[in-house]
Amino acid sequence: MRVVVAALAVNTLIAIFKFIASYFSRSSAMLAEACHSLADTANQIFLLIGMRKSARPADREHPFGYGPETYFWAFMVALCIFSVGGGFSVHEGVEKILHRNDPGHEIGDPRWAYIVLSVSVLLESYSFAVAMKEFRHIRAGRGVRRTLKETRDPTVMTVLFEDLAALFGLFVALAGIYLSRVTGNVVWDGIASIVVGLALGGVAFMLARDTKSLLIGQSVNDVDEAKIRAIVTANRDVVELVHLRTMHMAPEEVIAAIKVRFIGNLDTRTLEMRINEIEAALREAVPHLRRIYIEPGFNEESVRQSALRPVVDKGDVR
Repeated sequence: MRVVVAALAVNTLIAIFKFIASYFSRSSAMLAEACHSLADTANQIFLLIGMRKSARPADREHPFGYGPETYFWAFMVALCIFSVGGGFSVHEGVEKILHRNDPGHEIGDPRWAYIVLSVSVLLESYSFAVAMKEFRHIRAGRGVRRTLKETRDPTVMTVLFEDLAALFGLFVALAGIYLSRVTGNVVWDGIASIVVGLALGGVAFMLARDTKSLLIGQSVNDVDEAKIRAIVTANRDVVELVHLRTMHMAPEEVIAAIKVRFIGNLDTRTLEMRINEIEAALREAVPHLRRIYIEPGFNEESVRQSALRPVVDKGDVR
């Protein structure tokens, strides 16, 4: 929540100043950056909506709760970045290049752009620092690549990559405006706008890909799965863990369906006790296992495969 609120406040201020600067400088790159910040502001609102809606308790229509709302609104963020931020930036850049000889597309007073972009760098750096602090907490000693692969919370990742893209876009816009002013060729301004748009498109694609995986149901990471398997198989009356199915309903809410083969001479009371012991151990080791369903049974795969094999009656062979 702190990361998203900080990003929302920063992006709202930046968007206002960028639109003012784009009006006076008549820069496509500046306008692209203004739309980028406007999209980022909408994104933070989407994330806040998702956080609020996902916290609702389970009801009759949604017995597993509203946790996936977090992933849906994060996916909406990716679409917003791609369409509003990336698409508009590329369009403005192309228009600037195609109409480079039009007097209306000349760069105006660049001082507004320089001041606003410089201040924006400072504000975005603050937002990025807040996101990085939370990212280091999530990272917990793991490598960056491993953390990105194993994390199931898209909120901090979204803000982090948004801020990275914003800082990159700010420096590109500064370079485009400066080169256009020095050379007298507004093509540089158009190129800067296109580069910003392509960068936003890349960030949007990456966020959409990762969020889609979470939205359709992603399992726990390898570390948590190893913990679950170790705890289940360590129980003294467990013969085999037949199968394990997990799915994240929210960043800190997982459903686990486990089929276990116990020794054959257990009475009903003892079997219930063993299941409760396993559940208690799992909840202690992996706190975000909110719903655990353990089914006693045996591995039916061999039986299923036997049923699928064709039966040949040797006495009927002619």
